[in-house]
Amino acid sequence: MFLPIIGSFLEAIGMILEKKVLKSKKLDYRNYTVFGFLGILIVMIPFIYWIWKLDALFWTAKPVLIFAFVILASVIANLLTFYSLKRENIAEYEPLWLMQPLFTVLLAVIIYQSERQWSIVAIAIVASVSLLFLHWKRGHLHFDKYMWAGLLGSFFFGLELVASKGILPYFSGFAFYFVRCFFIFLICIAIYRPNFKVVDKKISFYVILISIIWVLFRVILYYGYGTYGIVYTTIIFILAPVLMLIFAVIFLGEKLTKRQIITNVIILVCVVIAILIDGK
Repeated sequence: MFLPIIGSFLEAIGMILEKKVLKSKKLDYRNYTVFGFLGILIVMIPFIYWIWKLDALFWTAKPVLIFAFVILASVIANLLTFYSLKRENIAEYEPLWLMQPLFTVLLAVIIYQSERQWSIVAIAIVASVSLLFLHWKRGHLHFDKYMWAGLLGSFFFGLELVASKGILPYFSGFAFYFVRCFFIFLICIAIYRPNFKVVDKKISFYVILISIIWVLFRVILYYGYGTYGIVYTTIIFILAPVLMLIFAVIFLGEKLTKRQIITNVIILVCVVIAILIDGK
């Protein structure tokens, strides 16, 4: 149970740091997507020899097709997310990011019979209703194009994460994340041809720091999927958006509204109930 909680902290810190980097006028979301994945590869390469694991059975049609789908969904999810973060502040983006766990839980329940823990699904639905409350303004939901991008990014991240369960039996979590990021990097650099001149020492430092955080986060996430299952791990990781908002208030000076406070209290209660129900 403690590893997913640590993972939640890492995810929240990573998102705050990414928002800080994306505020730089030197970077757009396309350049950052390429630099971010390059940073992850640089961080992982020194360790890949000792932690590499790839089952020979991976080279059959089904795993390869699932892997290709994971790569495609990952590219789309990252581009939409960075596009949204470039415009939205953390307080506005936080509930959109919270939709990722909801999408992941619902997709996991649909696809995998072993993940059909209906009490946890009910908790996820309660959390989603709180999101509707947060964005309800004068009788309608208030979304602009950046918020729609963030919402779609969360959906594609959910697709990627659920599909990843079909790949993990063939890889170690570390090896899978390395190969995933390698292919995404190749695709993005071919599409965007980034300007490396905008990267100074300060940006490089932040990119490497964020990369370390994302590597640790993903390894913990994949471990949780294998040990606890997608649904339980995801409901614990729902703490990340709550922590992200708290960090945004502390470190970025963003303001909290009463609706945001109420929503995050509901989320915390949902996570506690999920832990008590599962007893893990």
